[in-house]
Amino acid sequence: MVSVKTRNRRELSWKDLSKAWSWIFLCVLFLFFSISGNGFLSITNIQNIFADMSFMLLMALGQTFVIILGGLDISVGYTTGMASVIVAQIIIALAPRLPLPLVVVIAFLVGLAVGVLPGLLNGVLITRLSVPPFIVTLGMYGIARGAGFIIENGLPISIPLQDIGRIGNNNLLYIQPTGAITFFQPPQGLTAVQMSNVVGLFTMPLILSLLLVLFCHWLLTRTRFGQHTYAIGGNKEAARRAGIPVARHTVLVYILSSCLAATAGVLYVFRFSSGAAEAGDPLLIDSIAAVAIGGASLFGGEGTIIGTLIGTLIISVIQNGLIILGIDPFWQFIAVGVVIIIAVFVDRMRTRA
Repeated sequence: MVSVKTRNRRELSWKDLSKAWSWIFLCVLFLFFSISGNGFLSITNIQNIFADMSFMLLMALGQTFVIILGGLDISVGYTTGMASVIVAQIIIALAPRLPLPLVVVIAFLVGLAVGVLPGLLNGVLITRLSVPPFIVTLGMYGIARGAGFIIENGLPISIPLQDIGRIGNNNLLYIQPTGAITFFQPPQGLTAVQMSNVVGLFTMPLILSLLLVLFCHWLLTRTRFGQHTYAIGGNKEAARRAGIPVARHTVLVYILSSCLAATAGVLYVFRFSSGAAEAGDPLLIDSIAAVAIGGASLFGGEGTIIGTLIGTLIISVIQNGLIILGIDPFWQFIAVGVVIIIAVFVDRMRTRA
């Protein structure tokens, strides 16, 4: 018969493992791919990992709040796409008439406005009609998908302005072989060979994503909004009896999720100089997986923004590392699926502990 002390020791070990496994796994991935993959640890490749993960990270940040709340938002993929095509058309219409900085500000404001409506409808239908979140957001998935394809008329909207692409692909600083540093744009007057030796650091999408990570971390850990999110996810009825406005807070969480997804759509436009209705759909499952891998409970009440950041990094490193190794890209889906199963297994063992 197992003693109480032994049982407690096992429970503590599972709790410790559940908190640290994603960090350990990420370190193992970096070690494996750095040994096996030629050029994996190069500055250029690390930059590519961070730049590519920005869109998934923004979607996953909003998904974190929703999952901690005890819900699920599968409409974010096409909310991203719908926002991208609307913003692309706005930029095409305004860029010839207005200064570029003003166009950028208007584009982000339009993107946020586009994100409010799907989140508002999701939250109201879930709270007022008591429809399960999966069903409501599945319906919004179809609505946003259809709206995006109608707006773009079935073809991605290309923006014929080089300045737009520069905003999304420029770095915060550029380091020349001589040690000279320029900010926000590459050094001028260099030959093609000299430019190939210039190192760019901190892409604009990455900077914005990290700023939003800090904001969401503060919102979830330091504010009443975050406390209410955990309380509702842990026990909705107890939260209601404690005086928390459950319905209003649920609506706000879904609006936040949609706005972050729409922001990803705006970044997509500035990175690729185009808008596409299906821009965020391939990242939908990955955004949910990142939250689960990061330690959030799919039953609500648990999760962290830092965990979501680690989960996003894990998925991005797996995808990039397999490409570096020359492995068929379809194996990425299998690898991510296995990691999701591991995350759910660890979560269930933690719950039992």
